[in-house]
Amino acid sequence: MLTFLSYAQTFLTRTVNREDDRGATAVEYGLMVALIAIVIIGAVTAVGVNLNDLFNTIAGAL
Repeated sequence: MLTFLSYAQTFLTRTVNREDDRGATAVEYGLMVALIAIVIIGAVTAVGVNLNDLFNTIAGAL
């Protein structure tokens, strides 16, 4: 995943006109924040499902 993010950042930071890149930079940061949010949501969902299964197993054993 880190390799993909590094590639995406390298790809997005290449600009034709470097004199006016403030708007492009904002878009790049927005895309990176969106990708990070997607990864966090996926990780939290996966952990939540695993914890739910674990608690159900413990409750069944009790």
